[in-house]
Amino acid sequence: MDESPLATKMTTTTTQSPNIQNNPLSRKLKKILETRLDNDKEMIDVLKTVSTFFTENNIRSRRSLRGEIERRILVINEQFVDAFSPMIKDLENIHYDVGEMSNCCKDMMLRLNTTKGQTQELITKTSSLQDEETKVELQSQVADNFIDKFQLKPPELKLLRAAKDGNLHPDFFQVLQKVQHIHTDVKVLLRTNHKTAGLEIMEQMALQQEAAFERLYRWNQSQCRGMTSQTLDITDMQQHAMKALQSRLVLFTYCLDEYATARRGTIVQGFIDALTRGGAVTHEYRPIELHAHDPVRYTGDILAWLHQAVASEKENLLQLLHECEKTTQEKENMEKCIGEIFEGIINPFRVRVEQVLVAEPGTLILYKLTNLLKFYHRIISDIIGGTGTCSLVETLDETHLLCNKLFFTSLQLLASKLLDKVELPPRDLSPPRTLSETLKLLKEIFDTHDTSIVRIHDRKDVLLQVMSHLIDPLLQMCTVSASQLRPADMACYVINCIHSIKFALSLYEFTDERIEMLSAQIEAHTDTLVNEQAADLLNNGGIGNIYKLILQYGGNDQTEPLSTKYGLDRTTIVAGFQQFEEVALSPDMLQQVTLLASATLKEVVTARSRDLVAEAYATVYRAFFNPNNRYEPCNAKTPEQIRLLLC
Repeated sequence: MDESPLATKMTTTTTQSPNIQNNPLSRKLKKILETRLDNDKEMIDVLKTVSTFFTENNIRSRRSLRGEIERRILVINEQFVDAFSPMIKDLENIHYDVGEMSNCCKDMMLRLNTTKGQTQELITKTSSLQDEETKVELQSQVADNFIDKFQLKPPELKLLRAAKDGNLHPDFFQVLQKVQHIHTDVKVLLRTNHKTAGLEIMEQMALQQEAAFERLYRWNQSQCRGMTSQTLDITDMQQHAMKALQSRLVLFTYCLDEYATARRGTIVQGFIDALTRGGAVTHEYRPIELHAHDPVRYTGDILAWLHQAVASEKENLLQLLHECEKTTQEKENMEKCIGEIFEGIINPFRVRVEQVLVAEPGTLILYKLTNLLKFYHRIISDIIGGTGTCSLVETLDETHLLCNKLFFTSLQLLASKLLDKVELPPRDLSPPRTLSETLKLLKEIFDTHDTSIVRIHDRKDVLLQVMSHLIDPLLQMCTVSASQLRPADMACYVINCIHSIKFALSLYEFTDERIEMLSAQIEAHTDTLVNEQAADLLNNGGIGNIYKLILQYGGNDQTEPLSTKYGLDRTTIVAGFQQFEEVALSPDMLQQVTLLASATLKEVVTARSRDLVAEAYATVYRAFFNPNNRYEPCNAKTPEQIRLLLC
């Protein structure tokens, strides 16, 4: 808005005269003129609105500005009143309606209070009936739970009772287990104030339980009687039946006895078929009796069939008792049951084994049968398990002991024959025929033992016993046979015999101690042969008697020279030196040394005998050239030269 001329004039006047500034109107004008409208938006908006009231800015318009503003305010208020008049009428109507509703509510409260006073007794009775209904429902629920826990439902009772066809329903065992749980849980009632109910329920459950077990026993008994086929198919119900009957030891034992009886007949028939018919249908194997001429094959086939049958029956029994608790009593029952199953074939088996043994099959056959019986005894014992009191295991042990006894009896008989008829040594001093045959038997026993499947500990014990039964009699036989020979012949003969025995034993295990003993004996007889060979060389060389006299007179207390002794004069000794030198150029060996079977022993005897001869020559040589003995020197070879000649 442009400034007016009046304002311009007033401003000029104000700046010119300081007196005018003290006028109030002047101050107001000055304040208005100093106002900064740029920052006062409200003032600007007001001025803009006021500027729309008039189209022309003249004095008339400025004088009527206030009236125009008041007129416009009045129009606005009238419009406001017109706008809120309907709302006021509506509020008055609402106020009226609310008053009417308040009156209605008061009337209704009055009526409700009146009705409440009239129906209080009915409400009280209804509440009482509701509480009683809740209590009755709770009691009914408790009773239902009690019946479910301590009583059987009609369908469950029907399952426990015997059916017309005699079969059991698969849910029978669940119902029986529930009866057992009820019989156990009802004991809790006996510790409360409900002893009468507890006793009645316990008696009722006991009767139902006994009836159920009786029915279960009859059914299981009939099932066990039907288990007569070669291959069995054990059902889950049979396993559950044996588990349930385990709590009734008497009934459980009766069922096992019935099962053992049924299987015993099957096993006996199967054993007879295997002996006489073999695999008649499948042609898997020939009848065992066809091999009766071969004791080892015959006995081995019987034991193999028995082993297979025991393993099958043990598997069937384990499957039948799969659900039962694994206790010591159960293991004993299983062992007893298997013993009863195979009780029917014990006598036929024993008779056939004894027939084989009575036929005197020979020492080696007896040994093979002993190993065979021992092996199957251990295997079948491991399969059956338990304490080893099973009749079948005892029979196997008895037959093994009998065969073992006959085997060692045969060895003793053989040893007695060796000593009763002692052969004279052959001319070549080689081992006799009986020694070779006995060693052949010993080798066959050892070879059989190496290929056997007996445990190592048992093998060692048996081999040591066999060696003690054969080696000692052989050594004794050799000693007796050589007792009439000369020492050299005896030593050669015994060395050859012992060397044969040692060589036979060196090929096998567990013979180290015995070989050491034989080596010591060979060493002793070798010393004898060495001494004989050395004495022969000395005697042939002419210094044997001289060497003996020097040893006789050449003690530490010697006071006289050896040259004065009889047989030790210079001429005799010099002649001995000359003769020995000739023998030393080509020493002859004893015939006994050449007859030694071992080339190593020949070399040992030759070397040791030559060492002894050289040492004896050295003794004579030192005595001859000793000044104290007063011999005139001669041209004799030194001991070193003689040792070279002998080698």
